[in-house]
Order: sequence, then C-alpha cells, then structure tokens
Amino acid sequence: MRQRLTLLLGVFAVMALSNAVVPVLPALAEGAAFQGAIFSAYFFGAALTVFPAGLLSDRIGRVPLVRAALLLTLASGALILMVPDPFVLLAARALEGVGAGLFVPAAMAWINLQPDHRRMSGNFIAALNVGLVSGLVVAGWLNGVLGAVGGIMAFTVVTLLPLSLSLLMKDVAVGPVPGSGADLLAIGKDYFWMYIATIILIGATGVVTALYPEYTGEEAAALGLLIGAMNVATIFSSLAASRVSLRPIPTIRASAALMGAAVVLLYFTPVAFVLIGALAGVVIIAQVNYLAANPTHQGAVMGLFNTATYAGMTLLPFVAGIVAEFRGFAAAFLMTAILSALMAATIGRCRCRVPE
Repeated sequence: MRQRLTLLLGVFAVMALSNAVVPVLPALAEGAAFQGAIFSAYFFGAALTVFPAGLLSDRIGRVPLVRAALLLTLASGALILMVPDPFVLLAARALEGVGAGLFVPAAMAWINLQPDHRRMSGNFIAALNVGLVSGLVVAGWLNGVLGAVGGIMAFTVVTLLPLSLSLLMKDVAVGPVPGSGADLLAIGKDYFWMYIATIILIGATGVVTALYPEYTGEEAAALGLLIGAMNVATIFSSLAASRVSLRPIPTIRASAALMGAAVVLLYFTPVAFVLIGALAGVVIIAQVNYLAANPTHQGAVMGLFNTATYAGMTLLPFVAGIVAEFRGFAAAFLMTAILSALMAATIGRCRCRVPE
C-alpha cells in the first residue's frame, strides 16, 4: 500500500507542477508562439526521456528512476522560482519534462507487473489528472495572492513528500530486456498505429490546453477552472474504464471520431472540454491495459507508449500555436479536429498481437 501511495503522490506532484504554468502563461511570456514553446518544452524533455527510461527500468529497476525523477522535478521548480526569465523558464520546463519522462514509464511498468494492474492503472491515471487539475486551479487562485509563481512554489514544496517516501520504496523484479534492435523494431511495428493514435489523440488535449488562454483572453482563475474540467472528466472516465473490459480497437476508433467533433465544438463553447477529457481517459486506459496484457519487455513497451504521449503533447501544441499565429485560431482547431478524426480509420491497421 505504501509503495502504491508513493507512486500516486509522486504522479500528482509531477503533474501539478507541470500544469501550474498553464493559467499564467500570458504573464510569463508574450505571444501565442512563445507561450506554445514554453508549454511544449516540458513535453519535449519528457519525449526525449521516456523511451530510454523504459529500457533502463528493465535493466536497473523502477525505483531508482522514480527517485531521480522526483529529485529533478524538485530542482526544476526551484530553478523557475529563483530565475524568473522566460528563456530560463524554457530550459527549466525541459528539465521538468525530463523528470516526468523518468517517472511515468518507470511507475507504469511497476504497476503493469502487479496482479491488480487494471484497477491500479485507473487509480494512477486518476491521480495524474487530479494533479493536472490541482495545478491549474491552485495556480489560478494563487495568481491573485502570491503572483504568477505562487502555484509553482506550492507544488515544488509538495514534491518533497513523495521524494521522501520513495526512499522507503521496494522494487519489483526486473523484467525481460530486449536483446537487440530487432526486438525493439518488432515492438514498434506491432503497435505502430496505436502509438500514432496516442500521439494525435493525447496531443489534441495539449493543443486545446495551450491555445485556449490566448484564444479567449480569460482571467487565470477562470482558465484554471475551464481547462480543469477536462482533467476532472478524465479522472472519472479513467476510473470507470479501468473497472470494465474494453475492446481497444473499437474503443479508440469511436473515441477518435468523437474527439474530432469535440475539438470543433470547443471553438464555440468551453463545455466541450468535458467531452475531450472523458474521451482521453477512455483511450489511455484502453491502451495501457492492452499493452499490459503482454508482459514481455514491459519497460520498452511502456517507454514507447509514453514517448508517443509526450511526442503528441510536444509537437501538436507547438504546430498549432504557429498555425494560430499566422492563420488564426479557427485553422488551428480545424487542423487538430481533422487529425483526430483520421485516427478512426488508421487504428484498424494496428498489427497488435495480443488478442482482444
């Protein structure tokens, strides 16, 4: 129980600190393009790290990576607080992403090797999104009390708790290690279209999160509540999806079509945040539990999955920010909607070998 609590508190702290920047982006940098770059820098750092971290967790275990990740998260928060420069913020966000890139695949590989991994994965994704919501809401609220860095300060301190608990955490047995590049190539081929769907469908949530502050011009507190509704929906949908058996391909196909429609709807009303969040939770749980059904090279499999997740959160918001800057927000939302809907067609080409 203590080890599970360490992972849940850890992912809460990592995600809360990552999102504490979002509602105060306009106060930290000017222009949609640079704000998109700051938002994406975190995911860029994570995208570079998650796959090597997955492989490394198969070799040395998961706990050392969990500890290192929480230490880097603490250091990045301290750097942002001590050097309030936009370019330093860019570098600190990348460092923060490296910490997340170490933490998430190691924690998920640990979870997927447990007998109760299905339920635990739902709890983990729920805790992740509670952290995202808390980062948005608390940062928005503290913006009026302690300034733009109030939320960052709060969650930097919170990180000390799971970091301390991780010192008492015990590892699980190290799983099979891929023996060659051919093994990794086979994993990539088998799950290629599932990973592509992850890039686009999870990246779409990053697009709407990054663009909405500049698009609407809402106050930070209001933005925290609006965007937080997406993560609240993910909390409930991930918990619900982890308690039932989902056929992954049909589930992802239906979710992709609905995601495209929801992104278009968001251009007209913030109510669509709830639908986008709910769909993201269902997609993640379907994919994670499907990947857990094949325990071979679990670190590598989850490393690739998290690489796809962070690649989407890196590339799509950055590209959408550029499109919004030069072609307008309508074009950026439409681009994201079309890419999401296309996943309904491409996911059927997945060569996944685990029976549904």
